[in-house]
Amino acid sequence: MSSFTLNVGMKLSWPIRDVSRQQIQMGNVKIMACVSDGSTPSQSSFLSRSQTYALLKQQMDVAAKSEDYKEAARLRDSLKIFEDQEPVLRLQRLVKEAIAQERFEDAARYRDELKDIAPHSLLKCSSEATTLGIRVQVRSVYIEGRSQPSKGLYFFAYRIRITNNSDRPVQLLRRHWIITDANGKTENVWGIGVIGEQPVVLPNTAFEYSSACPLGTPSGRMEGDFEMKHIDRVGSRTFNVSIAPFSLSKGEDGSDTFSDGS
Repeated sequence: MSSFTLNVGMKLSWPIRDVSRQQIQMGNVKIMACVSDGSTPSQSSFLSRSQTYALLKQQMDVAAKSEDYKEAARLRDSLKIFEDQEPVLRLQRLVKEAIAQERFEDAARYRDELKDIAPHSLLKCSSEATTLGIRVQVRSVYIEGRSQPSKGLYFFAYRIRITNNSDRPVQLLRRHWIITDANGKTENVWGIGVIGEQPVVLPNTAFEYSSACPLGTPSGRMEGDFEMKHIDRVGSRTFNVSIAPFSLSKGEDGSDTFSDGS
């Protein structure tokens, strides 16, 4: 498990997977990023196009902020051409346009097509699930300052709140993550506890932590489960608490807050 502390003091950690590592110097912070050595030619091609698209968007934002509107317009047109050549990007744009123009039947059709070719693209950057009274809420956010699209590194932080709405105390023993990138490559990651702890969550209380995941594509998804047990009785069996799928995406503005409603 690797970790670092952001300037705001939030400790982030992420699972190191069974792939090669790439060390990147960002200011006074070194990040060990996971990179895969086993990409197929088609995956590499897709990754290259994804990186190009992310770079174009980044350059357009920079041009707009610096009031170089001619360059921003040129990059906008380049993005439009790029989107037309990429089925997922094209369908995402068509869905937004159809909704804006109140062509809801068209929007539904485009959404169905998008679901067929890229199910993860329809996920939100947040999710919620409850198992045996244990509620798990997740929200992810893209960390632009820690990402390097030109090197195929996209950095996502996520915050998890575990609320015990049952009448029995529980302890989180292990975690299991299923991480899928935009190429469809899936990795399973197991670990003891979370951020070096095996927290006990009493009834009507909550435990929160923040962690992070570097990804080789601009989008992906995560889901998984926590292995827990009730600690008020000796010999209690463990049980799995679901973590519902959520998106890792540059395109959605994640928030660092959760609602308190039950």
